[in-house]
Amino acid sequence: MRGGIMWSGDRSSAVRDVLGATVMGATLIAVVGMAGCGAATSSEKRDAVRPEERLRELTAAEEVLVEKAEQLLVEECMEKAGFRFWVTEVESVESRKGSVFVLDDVDWAKEHGYGGRFRRDAEEARRNGPNGTYANSLTQEERARYRAVLDGTPSSGMLSVALPGGGTVRTPRDSCHARAKGRLYGDFKTWFRVEKIATNLTPLYVPALTADKRFTKALAAWSRCMDGRGRNYSDPFEIRAELDLLTDGLSGAAAHAVEVGLAVDEAECAEESSLADTARALEDEYRAQKTRRYGEEIAAFQRMRLTALDRAEDVVGA
Repeated sequence: MRGGIMWSGDRSSAVRDVLGATVMGATLIAVVGMAGCGAATSSEKRDAVRPEERLRELTAAEEVLVEKAEQLLVEECMEKAGFRFWVTEVESVESRKGSVFVLDDVDWAKEHGYGGRFRRDAEEARRNGPNGTYANSLTQEERARYRAVLDGTPSSGMLSVALPGGGTVRTPRDSCHARAKGRLYGDFKTWFRVEKIATNLTPLYVPALTADKRFTKALAAWSRCMDGRGRNYSDPFEIRAELDLLTDGLSGAAAHAVEVGLAVDEAECAEESSLADTARALEDEYRAQKTRRYGEEIAAFQRMRLTALDRAEDVVGA
């Protein structure tokens, strides 16, 4: 995750941020072993490469691997505390492609629309999955202890981080989630700080990006293209905001058809107007300009994620 706007294409591993910016009068809310013999272990591979040569973003497939490893470590932690915990499916590589500012993958749009089926399946799994069912089967006292062990409580101490764009986030210092992250990333306190900074940088550069004439020109061209198809939208967020209303009360198949029609128009207009390409290029430009003072935290974020990837390979492989 790069902590930026979710553009489409090969940036689909970008962080799912909430950002605020004014675009043509509209407020946009968006929602990146054994030493001495045999092959090198993950730890040896990690030590053999200088950090400055290996810093990069994780791919979507690598993010899936890390998240699966985290669940396995949470399972181990919960079982040690006397509770059961089931490792469930994490968000797939395919579904992550839909969390973007503007779709420009026409083939994906034709098959998935805006990914509504993925979201509905995930919600169903959360509601009726084994972990929720198990927690609800516990006594009130045991359920409270289960939640405390899994998520932590303020009584164990809290970590706090000031966000680049203002505001503060806090989390319990100790929990099975915290311990799992600590084992993957190396130090939970440091990880929490750099992760929250690196994934909340958009307020620093989005206002300048969305005010850039290259962006407003591409956005206006996209809007004209949509208008020519009978879709009166000034930006992609208007579609996202209206989608629930448009599909309310429809069957799953009918809702999917509505999604696909809108999504395909959006993607084809994004290609015609070059909106997604323009946005990606401008994000690189303005992010580099506006976030230099957080370079150390960004580098640490990338380094710790790569460390987690190596450790995740060992955890999942075992």
